[in-house]
Amino acid sequence: MLDENLINTLELSLQQTRNAQNRLIARLREAEAEVDSLRLEVQALETSAQQTMKAIDSLLVASRTGRSMNFGRSVSIDDESGVPQEAPDSRSYRRDSVTYISSHRTIPTIDVNREPMSARFADRTITQACKILLRETGRPLHVNELYNLLTTGGFKFKGNNPTISIAVSLSRNKNFRKVDPGTFDLDMRDMREHIRAVS
Repeated sequence: MLDENLINTLELSLQQTRNAQNRLIARLREAEAEVDSLRLEVQALETSAQQTMKAIDSLLVASRTGRSMNFGRSVSIDDESGVPQEAPDSRSYRRDSVTYISSHRTIPTIDVNREPMSARFADRTITQACKILLRETGRPLHVNELYNLLTTGGFKFKGNNPTISIAVSLSRNKNFRKVDPGTFDLDMRDMREHIRAVS
């Protein structure tokens, strides 16, 4: 004769085990997502560190040899701050931009004192707001530019590293593509330009 109490007890134990297993699986998925996010942040920081090291090496070589640097744009050192700056006659987004060594583009600086001029991005996500900005400008934007424009539009960043948050968000979204270190564009822009060129 079957002991119904024993069966009920075992079934209850099985249900509790399954519930615990499902909770752990959910936590594991969250942890894996966090690990992926951290890997992207580490990769973004490594890219930034590599660019900085190359810039430092180039500055040291130029100062030792007495030669001027020319990476596609002329760069000088501000005597007061020691920060690399483009020559006044070069075309750039900002005068105090640092040169992209590999791609001859400039990295715009972050304006930490920028005040919101509107609240247009206050209720938007990073990807929603960046999609609007990239459509409006019609060209790729560096994460520093995006940060400045988002801040001006009233976007509130929660983390301590807003530019990394932007880079991670855009890297994980299929609507964006990375065109240079720290620089993103809309994924569909190339396709539209290709169609326009063919037709």
